[in-house]
Amino acid sequence: MTTSPTTQDTDIVERNKRTMRRIYEEIIDRGRTDLIDKHFTPGLVNHTAPEALRNGTGAIVGLVSMLRTAFPDCRTEIEELTGAGDVVVMRNWYSGTHLGPFLGNAPTGRTFRFRQMHWMRFDADGRVTDHWGVRDDVSHLQQLGLIDEPPAG
Repeated sequence: MTTSPTTQDTDIVERNKRTMRRIYEEIIDRGRTDLIDKHFTPGLVNHTAPEALRNGTGAIVGLVSMLRTAFPDCRTEIEELTGAGDVVVMRNWYSGTHLGPFLGNAPTGRTFRFRQMHWMRFDADGRVTDHWGVRDDVSHLQQLGLIDEPPAG
C-alpha cells in the first residue's frame, strides 16, 4: 500500500529545493561563503569531491574558493529540481571562463559549458548532510584545452 505525501512532507521537499537552488545561485555562483554554515551541517560529507575537500563545511569553503578563483564568472543554469523525502536532485548546466589556476593548470581564457547532476540529503532542519555529484569532467577539460579532443571517426 502506498501513501500519498502529506502537506508537511511536500512543504519540507519544497523548502529543501529552495535551499539547493540558493546554494548554487548564491554560494557557488556568487561566492557567498557566509551562507555555508546556514545551509550545511558541520558533519557534511561531499562524497564526490576531491579527498581534501570532502568533509565538513570548511571543505565547502575551499571548494567554492577554488571554483571562484578558476571561474569567477561561473553560472549554474538549473534545468530541473525534484525531491522526495530528505533528498533533492538537480539537473543543470555549469558554465564560465577559465580565468584562474585550475587543477595545477594556468588560466586558458577559454569558456566552457557542461552538464551536471547533484543529489543532496537534508536533515530535519533543512541543512545538507550529504552531497553526490555527477559531472561531465571530460567535456569540461576538453573545452578548456586541458585534454585532447577524441579523434574524429
